[in-house]
Amino acid sequence: MIRRLLATLLVAWVFGFLWFAVALPLPAGLQETDAIVVPTGSGGRIERGLSLLRQGTADHMLVTGVGLDVKPQEFAAIYGASDTLMDCCITLGFDALDTRGNARETAAWMDQKGFQSLRLVTSDWHMRRTALELEQTLPSGTGILLDAVQTQPSLWILFLEYNKLLAAAAVWALDRI
Repeated sequence: MIRRLLATLLVAWVFGFLWFAVALPLPAGLQETDAIVVPTGSGGRIERGLSLLRQGTADHMLVTGVGLDVKPQEFAAIYGASDTLMDCCITLGFDALDTRGNARETAAWMDQKGFQSLRLVTSDWHMRRTALELEQTLPSGTGILLDAVQTQPSLWILFLEYNKLLAAAAVWALDRI
């Protein structure tokens, strides 16, 4: 009986992993939202967020999980953001240390600004877990547009992220009990 249960769980894990690795989220179109939210991390995220901000898909952008040692002027210089854009439209969030912290920081910022929708810009392999954490943290009815930055993740990154997603889903399910 236990062998069958373990075998079933293993098969489910393998098929789930295959789905996770093969069907990574894709970039979104140019739909408008109230805000763009970009968790720091792998390359391309901030550049994609800034490009979308400049294209007018939103008027404000939060970069969540910024290191405490990063100064706004340094950020602007690295990413080519003008002082005007920094002053009007970009918020650097320094409170988050992990994906769950990104979700909390985002929810507080969205509430403070009164925003009802956001475009989440993160890596394709990171998108599902980040979206799950946001859905758990944001008020019901908040619109989330998923906009994945396409990458070439290693098998190891996919393995780690899939298991983190499973753990986050388990925590979510246990919180519902």
